[in-house]
Amino acid sequence: MILFLAGTSDARALAIELQQTGYPVFATVVTESAAKSLVEANIETHIGRLTAEDMARFIQSKNLQAVVDASHPFAEEASKNALEGARLASVPYIRYERESQQFENDKLILVKNYEEAANLAAKKRGVIMLTTGSKTLGTFTEKLLGLEDTRVIARMLPRLDNMEKCAELGVEQKNIVAIQGPFSKELNLALYKQYGVTLMITKESGKVGSVDEKLTAALECGIETIMIARPKVAYENVHSTFIDVIQALQTQLSQI
Repeated sequence: MILFLAGTSDARALAIELQQTGYPVFATVVTESAAKSLVEANIETHIGRLTAEDMARFIQSKNLQAVVDASHPFAEEASKNALEGARLASVPYIRYERESQQFENDKLILVKNYEEAANLAAKKRGVIMLTTGSKTLGTFTEKLLGLEDTRVIARMLPRLDNMEKCAELGVEQKNIVAIQGPFSKELNLALYKQYGVTLMITKESGKVGSVDEKLTAALECGIETIMIARPKVAYENVHSTFIDVIQALQTQLSQI
């Protein structure tokens, strides 16, 4: 059985393919909604964040043979814990990483982190659409809410905890777009035009994360875009296709 870090649509597809290939999966996700499709596929699933020590205990107690880390490209802490958990339990670690995309446009600005994005947005002002999720919303509201000539539109998953967070941080209901993707370019265009967006902020999450659709739509509208680069994590054994992950797993387990 394999310890599998999931949470995204492509990660869940990989978990199901591993199971069908003959590698039983014990998956870990953060939310109940992320667990739903895994449970429906008869994959044993733990809900909740795990430390490196938690993962090592799971590996040892369930006699797990390897760790496949298919967490989101921006789930930096989860990946670091998975790397350390595998090391503590002395099992192989394999990383599934969404393929990165390269974009070039004079209206696209690449920054290193959320803080840099928020500071730059505070200088530009205007109607700013955040498509970076709820986890770092406070980083942006702290810098942007209350600024003259600035309106912040928060686009995020329609979950109760997200709405509560918006209320706590002072994001008004009229400035919340609660919707679940994936989004077509046409829908992105409609949202930008509806709100009169002048600046969009996104993350380099990869093609499966629909970055190209929202970026293409923004650039087509002449909207400046701030893109946050992926965090630098010293991954080991990295692969960007399902078949490569399965082959790496076969190789690693054959050596045990």
